[in-house]
Formats: sequence, C-alpha cells, structure tokens
Amino acid sequence: MPELPDLAILTDALHAALAGRAVTAAAAPAPLAVRGTPAELAGLDGQRLNAVRRRGKFVWLYLERDRIAINPMLTGRLQLAPPDRPRPPATAVVLAFGGRHEGPADAAAWTHGAPWLPLDDAAAELRYRDPTQMGKVYLVPAGLVRAVPGAAEGELGPDADDPALTLEVWRARIRDHPGELKNLLRNQAFVAGIGNAYSDEILHAAGLLPYRKRASLAAEEVDELYRATRTVLGDAVAVLRERVPPTFEKQVRDFLAVHNRGGGQCPRCGTRLTEVTAGGSATTYCRGCQR
Repeated sequence: MPELPDLAILTDALHAALAGRAVTAAAAPAPLAVRGTPAELAGLDGQRLNAVRRRGKFVWLYLERDRIAINPMLTGRLQLAPPDRPRPPATAVVLAFGGRHEGPADAAAWTHGAPWLPLDDAAAELRYRDPTQMGKVYLVPAGLVRAVPGAAEGELGPDADDPALTLEVWRARIRDHPGELKNLLRNQAFVAGIGNAYSDEILHAAGLLPYRKRASLAAEEVDELYRATRTVLGDAVAVLRERVPPTFEKQVRDFLAVHNRGGGQCPRCGTRLTEVTAGGSATTYCRGCQR
C-alpha cells in the first residue's frame, strides 16, 4: 500500500510534470474503479491542471474547475508515461495531457532539471492501474457535493510530516487516541499518511513494541515516538527521491530496517526479528530492543 513517503515523491513528480497542462482526453478502461459519471469524465477534457497534492493517502488533482481524488489503497499504482508507451495491464483510468509553455514555479526543488520530466512541448499521460480495482478514482465536479470516503477533514488528522504538527500538538493529540501503538500510528484520524510498513519502522526506531498500549507510555516515550516518526519518514523520502523516478508505479521498500524482515537480524541489536501476520498484514519487530 502506498504510504506517505511513496505518495510524497509521486505528487511532487506529477505536479512538476503535469501542472499547467490541459487535459486532452480522459478514459476509464475499467469503469468500476471510477466514482463519477461518463459525462463527468468527459467534462475533464480541456481543463488545465493547476496542482497535484497529497493529503493522507490520497492524491488530489486540482483542475481549473473540477477535482479528482485518487485513493490507491492496496493495489493501485500511478504511472507517468509518453502516449506512445504501451499501457500496462489493468490500466483503469487514463488522463492525457497536452504540452505547456513552462513548468510550475512551485515545483519541488528536487525535481528541477530531472531527466524523467516530459519536455514542456511534449504530450504525457497519467495512468492509474489497479488489478483488483480495490482503489478508487473519485470525480468531484465543481458545485457537486460528492463524498470521498476517508478524506473528510473529520476523518483525517494532520499529515504526519506537516510542519504544523509540532511536538506540543503531538502530545495533545496522542492523549485523545487510545489503543495499541501500531494501530495508533495507522489511525488516519490521529495522523494521516502512515500505514503498515512505516508504522513498523517508526516503532523500531523509537524502541517501542507495536502491541504496547498508548496509556503505558512515559512522557519521554511519547516524545521519542514523535521524533522517530519525523526521522523515519524524512529519511525514507530522501531515499525514494533517488531510487524511484522515473518508474513511479514501483514501490521501493528494500531499504527498510525491519518491515517484512521476520527471521532476520535486528540491525540495532542483532536479535532475531519476530513477524506476526494477521488479516494479511505483517507486523515485524524486535523483542530485544523494543520495549
């Protein structure tokens, strides 16, 4: 499942590559992935894309008039490609874009001069692929109230990398969210953007067991969990900037310290890592140095 670091890289790249271009065609080869009507999809044609942003685990496309929300969930992936490149199997939605005069002034610094960026006068396609159609693409036309499940402000806490999420705000928010630590980090109403893989990484970095109760944390452990969250996510973004482009549909996780490495050695203390699978999701942790 794409998480905050994956989507941060993706949205930076898509904004740099596509903002300022106009939609020249919109198609849904797998219409079950779309929440919206064929007329609403056709209505995207001609609208200029102003921005691509991330909120939690959602990718938002802001057009001149309408908006699009993409929730990839477990199996959805996005591809940036020239129109003549064959579309991958299970392509569900395609947005074709024309050329532009110049890229957006607010493109992320790390994208400047990137060799994978399409030339401004060249066409490009954004393709959403999902073999299970578990993820969804929500069309939100201007003036229409359409719910995007999981994306309402009441359902999303601050993004885990939001500068406004200070240590003081973290301390206040965590008091209102009980339960086990792994579930807490994955609770999008607490902080948004963290999923199964990075919750394991954050808890390992903080030295905390995933099944500990939030109420059992000492004040210094609450603070360490905050620091680990910031550090792990920031370090992952830096790695992914180097390793993901131009294949943004690829999910790179081989650099993670513990997640999905059950049976291997803890990189910090050498203890054999424990892995528990429940509901199709693996939790990996170290009994030696996580408390």
